[in-house]
Amino acid sequence: MAGILNGLRVVEGSAFVAVPLAGMTLAQMGADVIRFDRLEGGLDAGRWPLAPSGKSLFWAGLNKGKRSIAVNMNHPEGRDLITRTITAPGEEAGVFLTNLRVRGWMDYETLRRHREDLIMVTLLGDRHGRPQVDYTVNPALGIPDITGPEGHEGPVANALPAWDLIAGHMCVSSVLAAERHRLRKGSGQEVTLTLKDIAAATIGHLGMIGDAVLNKEQRTKSGNALYGAYGQDFLCADGRRIMVIGLTRRQWAGLVEVTGTGQEMELLARRTGRNLTDEGVRWQLRKEITEILAPWFAARPVNVIAQTFDEAKLTWSEFRTVKEAVACDPDLGPDNPIFTELAQEGLGRFPVPGHVADFSGLDREKPRAAPSLGANTEEILSEVTGLDDTEIARLFDKGIVGGGRSARLYTAA
Repeated sequence: MAGILNGLRVVEGSAFVAVPLAGMTLAQMGADVIRFDRLEGGLDAGRWPLAPSGKSLFWAGLNKGKRSIAVNMNHPEGRDLITRTITAPGEEAGVFLTNLRVRGWMDYETLRRHREDLIMVTLLGDRHGRPQVDYTVNPALGIPDITGPEGHEGPVANALPAWDLIAGHMCVSSVLAAERHRLRKGSGQEVTLTLKDIAAATIGHLGMIGDAVLNKEQRTKSGNALYGAYGQDFLCADGRRIMVIGLTRRQWAGLVEVTGTGQEMELLARRTGRNLTDEGVRWQLRKEITEILAPWFAARPVNVIAQTFDEAKLTWSEFRTVKEAVACDPDLGPDNPIFTELAQEGLGRFPVPGHVADFSGLDREKPRAAPSLGANTEEILSEVTGLDDTEIARLFDKGIVGGGRSARLYTAA
């Protein structure tokens, strides 16, 4: 059965994380996403992490399910082909998603001359037109200053590009909202977002801007503690470490009951005159609470704690490396229906995720591997731009386009 966005065509010109993620997400929901790149490949073609063969796992991960066309964009004919691909006819075509520097032949006003109802969604760095990436936006907003071990003096960056990931899904939302508007009103539009605005809005939504403006004390690093409530990591008897959450009243009461520390917690409450059922109080007294709980964890191995906590339906997890997680967690493999094992030439065989949403009216679609550069050039020129075989052959001979059906590298196992 076709995906929920079957019929929608999106043309993508992109690099880095956010916009490729957006295009991949739309493709995994059934949209026909056509990615265009230079003949020599895009900026991400060799980006880490790499497979042992040297091929990019990053590229394979963020371009699943798309079609690829390789074009010499320095040549006028190449630019015309991209324009024709973006503005091709069709009620659900004419959607362009990009974070490239759009000017001249590829800006909204120029493309709109070829299709009045064009939808163009563009992600920029910041509202001043400056380039930004996750690793520059994050320090500008102060997040590394509150990340890391308590008492650590220097800023700590995050290994996960959180703002890019949020931005990617904001781009998806923008495409779908603009497309819904066009279906209802008949008009297209230009939608512009910036990575820094998305990050700034997010910390505003979380109350962090209000906190900085209204309160005298500056938020500081708190290690692995759960800010504003109780959550802490503990070292267990077998040397393994777990994270335990006491955020809600039920979680907190269950944690105290299972660890048998009710009397000690009551004494702490009396001594301080504080009510430990208040999550903010638990945050303020987190060090005292941890001191009470730590011996219980230190006396037990993780397997014993796991059984006890799971029976009590407590919220907890074990700290692992990514390799450990992939090796032992069934949620990261074929036991989980979002994953399918794909054998990809030049990469190897490993679990690949599809779209995470389960739509009740549709069968779950298995993930489709990323195309090689220009793997779909011929079919796109024929099906989308309407060129005949003679004209397509001429474009290949002149070096204006590259790739072709014979260039496809990846096959599903």
